[in-house]
Amino acid sequence: MTYTEDSFDEKTIKNVEEVYRIENPDTMDWLNIDGLHEVDIIETIGNHFDLHPLVMEDILNPGQRPKVEVYDNYIFIILKMLYFNEEKQEVTAEQVSIVLGKGFVISFQETVGDVFDSVRGRLRTPKTRVRRHGSDYLTYALMDAVVDNYFLVLEKFGEDIDDIEDELTAEPTQHTLEQIHKLKREVMYLRKSIWPLREVASSFDREESNLVKDHTHTYLRDLYDNIIQLIETIETYRDTLSGMVDLYLSSISNKMNQVMQVLTIIATIFIPLTFIAGIYGMNFQYMPELAHRWGYPMVILVMIMVTVVMLLYFRKKDWF
Repeated sequence: MTYTEDSFDEKTIKNVEEVYRIENPDTMDWLNIDGLHEVDIIETIGNHFDLHPLVMEDILNPGQRPKVEVYDNYIFIILKMLYFNEEKQEVTAEQVSIVLGKGFVISFQETVGDVFDSVRGRLRTPKTRVRRHGSDYLTYALMDAVVDNYFLVLEKFGEDIDDIEDELTAEPTQHTLEQIHKLKREVMYLRKSIWPLREVASSFDREESNLVKDHTHTYLRDLYDNIIQLIETIETYRDTLSGMVDLYLSSISNKMNQVMQVLTIIATIFIPLTFIAGIYGMNFQYMPELAHRWGYPMVILVMIMVTVVMLLYFRKKDWF
């Protein structure tokens, strides 16, 4: 994308030689590269813009920690772009590398697809703020789009946590515990990706490079505040999930206690009944009541009365 406040041009570059013509002192240029598999092309672009070999190594090797590095003619930034995969029900991450230079911004992505559609829409609209300002503001806009998408991911986590809380209070199962542990892993992954971003935004804001204009620092401080809010939300989710594990164990323990209470009551009721049945099951020849006509009904009646009395007693004690 090549633009000024009053003009705009967007095209897909089919030949790497076209990159050599994008640097125009009268325009702003944003070069977005999807995919890192064509190493030769990326190295050619890096050599054209005089990128440091270590910068090229970080670009071509995803999995780097979010960071910002300042060089003489450009600023290099690494971010993690996060998505929530609805099919797999998990968070996926993609490294985004941004090179901020005088009059240009280059962004490198691992795959096709990103969260920059809002930025592109603003660039296509005349007289917008991003069209009026320079490459530093465009870099801020890209970072802000990445951070805004973090809120959407966290919103999905919040919904999942609410569902698990309802399940915990209703009928917790082993699957509930598995879901809690899965969410804990995802939240820790989010924390690992977002926590270093605080230092990135802070360092970018404190940077006194001539590539960062004074008016952009206000927006960078707002970006920093949003990142702090994200971190606080993640910490809240992490504490909530830890509490859910305790709640699950407590629920399972209470459920087991209820089962044991019922079994204990049943066993307690049958103890005297077994005692009576055991006595009259000894079959001695001269035992009382063995030859009595109403002996058997009387013993059954006594056993029923014992059961009723014990049940009434348990009820009075609120044992069931």
